[in-house]
Amino acid sequence: MPNHFHFLLKNLKDSGINKFMSNFQNSYAKYFNTKTGRTGSLFQQNFKAVRVESDEQLTHVSRYIHLNPITAYLINSVEELIDYPWSSYPEYISKGKSNLNKDLVLGNFRSINDYKKFVADQVDYQRELDKIKHIILE
Repeated sequence: MPNHFHFLLKNLKDSGINKFMSNFQNSYAKYFNTKTGRTGSLFQQNFKAVRVESDEQLTHVSRYIHLNPITAYLINSVEELIDYPWSSYPEYISKGKSNLNKDLVLGNFRSINDYKKFVADQVDYQRELDKIKHIILE
């Protein structure tokens, strides 16, 4: 995404995600500032976190993250998502080795094809939700 990113992380020890995100953001800011000759903060605010409470929520969050570039019209289809370089979706649908622990999500499906269908079935719905979320009163 041009102005944000998503991670789906599992906390393995107390404050593990907080430490990871702090190290990630600080390291990336230092790299970017050095590369571009700038100083100061790079990120507008601290990261936001949502606690995943169930396997069902986990699968929906995974789908939401994978469909985000389509929802934002950065690409047009799930077929294009297969080649989108800033997504883990291609790793999820391949059977090759990966640095990701895909089993947490894919273990909720009978096959990779079932997961692909699960993701693809909600493209239009997620785009519609994105359109109306801006008009919902908080």
